[in-house]
Amino acid sequence: MPTYISLLTYTQQGIAGIKKGPERLDAARKAYKQAGGELKAFYVTLGHYDALAIAELPDDTALAKMVLGLGAMGNVRTETLRAFNEAEFRKIVGELP
Repeated sequence: MPTYISLLTYTQQGIAGIKKGPERLDAARKAYKQAGGELKAFYVTLGHYDALAIAELPDDTALAKMVLGLGAMGNVRTETLRAFNEAEFRKIVGELP
C-alpha cells in the first residue's frame, strides 16, 4: 500500500481550538481506516510545519479524498508527499536503463 507523508500547518481556527486536537486526531485515525488505510504515525513538529502525519492508503484517489476532507474542516492545511520505501526504491533503481 502506498505511503504518504503529510506536512500540516494549523489554521487560525485549528490553533484556536487546539485543546480539541487529540479528539480531531482520533477522528482522523478513524477516517483513514474508513478509507481503507491507516494513520501510521503523527508528530507535532517545530519549525515551518506544525505537525507531520505518515499514512498508508490504497491509492492517490483515497489520499486526495482524505486530505481534501481534512482541509474542508478548516483546522489544518496540508502538503502531502508520496513516499517510497527502501524496497520500492531498489525496484525503481533496478529498472533504470
